[in-house]
Amino acid sequence: MCANCGKGEEDSISLKSCTACKMVKYCSRDCQKAHRPQHKKECRKRAAELHDEALFKQPPQAEDCPICYLTLPSLEKGRRYQACCGKIVCSGCIFAVDEMTSGDFLCPFCRAPALSSDEEMMEREKKRVEVGDAQAIHNLACDYKQGIHGLSQDYDKALELWHRAGELGNAEAYNNIGNVYWYGRGAGRDEKKAIHFWELAAMGGNVFARYNLGVSEVKAGNIGRAVKHLMIAAGSGDNASLKKIKQMYTNGHATKDDYAKALRAHQAYLDEIKSDQRDKAAAFSDTFKYYEL
Repeated sequence: MCANCGKGEEDSISLKSCTACKMVKYCSRDCQKAHRPQHKKECRKRAAELHDEALFKQPPQAEDCPICYLTLPSLEKGRRYQACCGKIVCSGCIFAVDEMTSGDFLCPFCRAPALSSDEEMMEREKKRVEVGDAQAIHNLACDYKQGIHGLSQDYDKALELWHRAGELGNAEAYNNIGNVYWYGRGAGRDEKKAIHFWELAAMGGNVFARYNLGVSEVKAGNIGRAVKHLMIAAGSGDNASLKKIKQMYTNGHATKDDYAKALRAHQAYLDEIKSDQRDKAAAFSDTFKYYEL
């Protein structure tokens, strides 16, 4: 029934839940406004609880490499986006194809030849943008932000494209937007907006945003929340988060058990993504610059 007037569905009244807390329902906007003074405190408390439930959930499962079917590394150095076919391929598979083709640098998925010029790179990238490829849109935004590959530097265009990529599911784009607002590079500095976009990125599985949130909570004195963020990031392969938890343990801000859990989670992640080909690729990482956008 309506939390304000008591009318319910038996009175042929259509009820709508409070969008913030989901705990109560109203039959009209007027009833919602009238009940607000009574409901406000409990609503804010429950809305905060719901937000944290979503924020501190384990990140979505990482995709598998489309060739070897092992989990893709969460960090960029272990994977590459292929603008020719729009696939993200692990560095191990790139290294294996390079060995088989004697250094021809073909795409491991579609066998397209390596990029030979900025013009060719932009042509491939824009084709992927036209079909709504979120990663390509994100990459084009990075090009505008840096003013590279023949494009003039344009922060406004970069932000516009990052927003578009984020709405299509690219968590890295939201992390970049958060960085823009946190550091005030390309837009006015706004910590509240930075945190908002970092949270969106973290919930999408971006470990850098999760680390940023952890560090910002340390600075705010919210140690418990900081440890939660850093623990998730360390378990997703982020070395910086593991080091931060170790530092907090040394300073007495995290427990020995916190650090031990972070170490175990980090090692479990490394075991999950490990392969001989990826180890070889890491040893010759300079080889893969052809695949970076």
